[in-house]
Amino acid sequence: MAQSVTHVLFVCTGNTCRSPMAEGLFRESVREDGPTVGSAGVAAYDGGEASRETVEILSERGIDLRGFGSRMVDDRIMAEASHVFCMTQGHLETLEALYPAQREKLYLVCEFAESGRRDVPDPIGGGRGAYEEVATCLEGAIEGIVGFLRAGDPRVAE
Repeated sequence: MAQSVTHVLFVCTGNTCRSPMAEGLFRESVREDGPTVGSAGVAAYDGGEASRETVEILSERGIDLRGFGSRMVDDRIMAEASHVFCMTQGHLETLEALYPAQREKLYLVCEFAESGRRDVPDPIGGGRGAYEEVATCLEGAIEGIVGFLRAGDPRVAE
C-alpha cells in the first residue's frame, strides 16, 4: 500500500542552498494543491537566509523564497514528514543513524534524476555556475520525484 503524501522534506547540510532550492522548485511544480513542502539541514542554524545565488536563481524562475529561514532537522520535523529527500548519501546515512525507525521515508534526490549522479553537488564556493548546475540537477530530479509521488498518491500535482 502506498504511503500517503502529506509533507515532503528536502535535506542538505546547512539548509541555505540545495534544500531551499529544491523546496522552491518542488512547491512550484505541485502548486497549491500539492503536499506541504519544507527543507532543513543536518548541520543548520535556525533562521539563516537562503544564499544569494539560490534566491536569484529561483527568482529568475518566478519562485519567491520570501519568509524562508534555515532550520536544523529535529524529531518534530522528521515526524511531520511523509517523504524525506536527501541531497547526498552522507545526509541519508546521517538521518538513518539519527532516525532509524523512519528509514522507510528516506530517499536520495538523485535516485529520481536521469543525470547519473549519486549526489546533488554542493555549490558553496563554486560561483554562479555551480548553483546553476544544482538547479539543473534538481529540476530533473523533481520531475522524477513528482512522478514517483503521484504514482503513490494521485492527488500530487494533479
